[in-house]
Amino acid sequence: MMPLRAQEPGVGQPAPPVKKETFLLNVVDRDQYESAVVQRNNNDQPMPYPYVEESDVLWSKSVWEVIDLDERINAALYYPTDTLNIESYRRSLFDVLIANIKNGRIKSVYADTYFKEKRTYSELQASLQRVDTTDAGIAQFNAGDRVSEEYIDRRAIGAADIEQYLIYGTWYFDKRMGELKYRLLAMAPVAPDVNFIDDESVDPDENLVPLFWVWYPSVRKVMEEAKVYNPGNEFRPISFDALLNARRFNSIIVKEGNVFDNRAIKDYIKDNALFQLLESNRIKEAIRDKEQDMWNY
Repeated sequence: MMPLRAQEPGVGQPAPPVKKETFLLNVVDRDQYESAVVQRNNNDQPMPYPYVEESDVLWSKSVWEVIDLDERINAALYYPTDTLNIESYRRSLFDVLIANIKNGRIKSVYADTYFKEKRTYSELQASLQRVDTTDAGIAQFNAGDRVSEEYIDRRAIGAADIEQYLIYGTWYFDKRMGELKYRLLAMAPVAPDVNFIDDESVDPDENLVPLFWVWYPSVRKVMEEAKVYNPGNEFRPISFDALLNARRFNSIIVKEGNVFDNRAIKDYIKDNALFQLLESNRIKEAIRDKEQDMWNY
């Protein structure tokens, strides 16, 4: 009878799992690196909004604002526009919205601020892309031939085409907390009308349209998982939800709730951009002063 031999370590046994390093500065083998940001994304939860009793709201004001993506402070909402050579967790706000509308995670998509007509991803395609046929293609079709692909003009709205975001929210004074607060309710990406986006005869400022509206409280989980580049610390990106709720952007009020069917500033101050901006600042200062006016000294 032959004596039993101890099995050599590793022989006939599965290889131990390779440990993934989650901090870039400790990586030796690049294949072992797995961003901690990606690992955390699926577990991140937005901070719940506090429940507000209607009787605790002493004053409120609804406002519509424009976030201009040409402003440097708002760049985090615009970039990255090229996603081929960048970390997978970094996406522009528009790409995050479109991807999650397409996969069904975002369902509260509406046509306008009345929030009555819902839209699906397929229904949004009419405002997001255009398919046209060139003159050569029309001639080919009239001749009874199949139109060649080279004669079909396709144009789709992408992250690089987004110029603004419209946001709708409410400022309110909570008597229980004794402070003025803001609640973001809805947002909409704004881009040139896809049917005239490359038409140089059309005024670009007159061609901007909101593509769709998203009811924000219903998409906070998605916004918390999506990360924004943090210039102060690249290893600690912040979420879109944190950025938007902290109002870490610059915006201009274009409309406030009013008795005149919530008319916009441009409807009663026409063709004067300076006076429109001054009116926007007046509304903003009136909201800020409201918190002080609630107190007696």
